[in-house]
Amino acid sequence: MDIPTFTQGAWDILLDAAAAQAGHLAALLDRGMPTTLADTAAQAGAHLLPRPHELTPHCSCPDWGDPCKHAAALYYQVARLLDRDPFVLLLLRGRGENELMADLHRRNAAHTTAPSPPGVPARKVFAAARAGLPALPEPPPPVDHPGPVPELTSHVAPAPGLDPAALRFLAADTATRARQMLNQALAPAPAHPPDFTPTPLSTDDDLVRLAAATPPAEIFTRLCWSAHRTPASLTRAARAWQYGGAAAMEILDTAWNPDPAHLRTAREEIKQTWDAEWPPAIRITGNWLTVSGHGAQLRLGTGGHLWYPYRKKHGTWWPAGFPGRDVTAVLSDLLEPRAE
Repeated sequence: MDIPTFTQGAWDILLDAAAAQAGHLAALLDRGMPTTLADTAAQAGAHLLPRPHELTPHCSCPDWGDPCKHAAALYYQVARLLDRDPFVLLLLRGRGENELMADLHRRNAAHTTAPSPPGVPARKVFAAARAGLPALPEPPPPVDHPGPVPELTSHVAPAPGLDPAALRFLAADTATRARQMLNQALAPAPAHPPDFTPTPLSTDDDLVRLAAATPPAEIFTRLCWSAHRTPASLTRAARAWQYGGAAAMEILDTAWNPDPAHLRTAREEIKQTWDAEWPPAIRITGNWLTVSGHGAQLRLGTGGHLWYPYRKKHGTWWPAGFPGRDVTAVLSDLLEPRAE
């Protein structure tokens, strides 16, 4: 084989191409040979990979094969060396690794410190966009329900640590949340658009959110273990999440102290609109209004505007409905007879 070394001009073409792109330099530093580097250099006339006429074997043996067994062995050996260390190819072209990397670092520094080209005024960009871009397409229609989640079935056992049932549940939950966000974005714009920026959730709140998505029993059990909650405690928290999300969780197990006058005013409104002749006693505890003798309680949210209904069940207060601003309306819905 006769593989010629590069001239200085060919090396300049190859190394300038490598230094111009951070990915090329990173690959070389990691002892890799990016294929796009060879393509870029070849287009500029510096052929890094040997061409067919450079691989013509020369051997004095009488073997009539082409290549002969000696040349074939040499080809295999060269291929093995190149696979183990791509820098052998650069060595064949005339540059050792240390010399090559030092030159690459110098060229990369020169590219980094080169002055940036002048920018384009924003008004010209927007003017060009208005003149040449087509109108935006119509938005997609709202989605009634998320699509089915693919069944992750296979005759091959899943990799260690991979639970197909949990993966299907998470995929379904993600599709449901994506549908909700899409429909919010497609809804008619209100006069005062709400802020749809996702609120960062704690790990405990996110576990409760997942439990509120009605997972399979085995996944619910794992959520209980991860949240350090009993099944009843996690079910109660999930109920609160279903009625009011993270805001409802804030008052599930922790009371706070709003303006006492606000609570007294709410209590008087309830008494004045009570249908019976004698209104019940209403006890104020922090942000709670407990209606004595009826197993009913209203809790004021931390924002000071929404009332959350609660009903007593086996000695524990459970979330019992969606919140509202009108304290009397929320209590009226809470006290309506329920179908058992």
